[in-house]
Amino acid sequence: MSSLVHGEPVPTNYLVFVDEYFAVRRDRDRVLERLEQDLGELREHDRVALVAFDGQNVSQLTDWTGSRDVLRDAFGEARKRDALGIMRIVDIEAAVVEPALPDRPSQALVRSREGIRRSMSTLNLNRREREIQRSVLAATATLRSYADPPGRKVMLVLADGWGVPEWSRDQFGSAERLPPSIESIYGPLVHAANLVGYTLYPVDLPGLDPAFTNASSGTGEPFAQYSPSPSLGLEPDLSALPTDLYSEWSQEASLSYLARETGGLPMINAFRDVALAEAATDTRSYYWLGFEPPRNEDDELHAIEVQLVGRPGLRVRSRRSYLDLSKSTEVTMMVEGSLLFGGVAGKETLAVEFGAPQPARGRKILVPMKILIPLDDITLLPMGGSWTNEVELRVTVINDSGDRSETPVETIRIAGPAAPEPGQHYWYTTELVLRNREHRIVVAVHDPVSGTILSASGTIGPK
Repeated sequence: MSSLVHGEPVPTNYLVFVDEYFAVRRDRDRVLERLEQDLGELREHDRVALVAFDGQNVSQLTDWTGSRDVLRDAFGEARKRDALGIMRIVDIEAAVVEPALPDRPSQALVRSREGIRRSMSTLNLNRREREIQRSVLAATATLRSYADPPGRKVMLVLADGWGVPEWSRDQFGSAERLPPSIESIYGPLVHAANLVGYTLYPVDLPGLDPAFTNASSGTGEPFAQYSPSPSLGLEPDLSALPTDLYSEWSQEASLSYLARETGGLPMINAFRDVALAEAATDTRSYYWLGFEPPRNEDDELHAIEVQLVGRPGLRVRSRRSYLDLSKSTEVTMMVEGSLLFGGVAGKETLAVEFGAPQPARGRKILVPMKILIPLDDITLLPMGGSWTNEVELRVTVINDSGDRSETPVETIRIAGPAAPEPGQHYWYTTELVLRNREHRIVVAVHDPVSGTILSASGTIGPK
């Protein structure tokens, strides 16, 4: 919890994240206009920040501000930006068969077909899930970058096409090839929100599909139910779910998961038009309970249960878990976040030199890389007759299409016969295998002894 002044009103901070990568302009602009109209629902000491993700970069349209004029300008600027959701339609593989819908000259049904095609991630698992994870990572990096405002913290996630994979063993043939769980896709955002104190209010940009009649919550009886799995994810029962309704359920289930695990509410269907007003109303009635759990930093997930004693007629919403995040995982998240936000994680004292790219198999290139580590920023300890430390190297890249690499961790052992002199450096050489196109790169060295992170960023690729 960020520090507050005793006796003063508790502000609420609304972080608005717009996923332009999956958004359709008409739906996005409608929701942005409604958010702008509802700025009057905020209290005098409340603040809003607005950011947008275009599939490659996260752009800040305004930092924390309570100025209505600044916010109106920012929302206007957001509506001028490209919305790339239509491009996601062509990402669906040819194997996808569009569900049959009544042949009626209804614009709503035409839009419904588009929405189903956008969110049928179950039939395009590999690429679709990577694209969703890209947006989720961007939202996670955004949340962590805006982690410290004093007061209550709320994140409105404006999303479209954030579906869940289909739990069908028949489709994948064996347990080893089962799709990832909803937690593996959306868990990073949930765990980051719970760690830094954000409540998620995901907003359903496309709204109601007229072919999907359900409760106002978006997951009503009898077929769109889910229950918590032992790992705090969702395990859907799709046995009674009509095929042509899966995509709507998929979108709403993912948004419900984000809200449910962080104590928020999903702004689904008609609630997209009153998302800010509803979030403002919802956050004005709460008890703020804090606790300091023991930390093992072992990446273990722990459940949280809040009980109302002696009040059987009341229900409570709260965070459902916290992740005991390890330092190694935290550093990886920081490095990956800097790739999207620009800049670097930690101190920008690392130097990196790239050699001439060489052809490799499969239309790839081999790029020699030399990393210069300043020993002034690394702690070496006397052990066994030498001064030594084992630091962690992370390298992550993203290309101009927004495709991002994994971020492996490599251990580098630095050792010398004596304590390093001021200004000394350690050279480490390695190679990168990349596709033959331009990439943006972030290189980071983490010293586990001191906690220092040294970073460098740049662009590499064919000349």
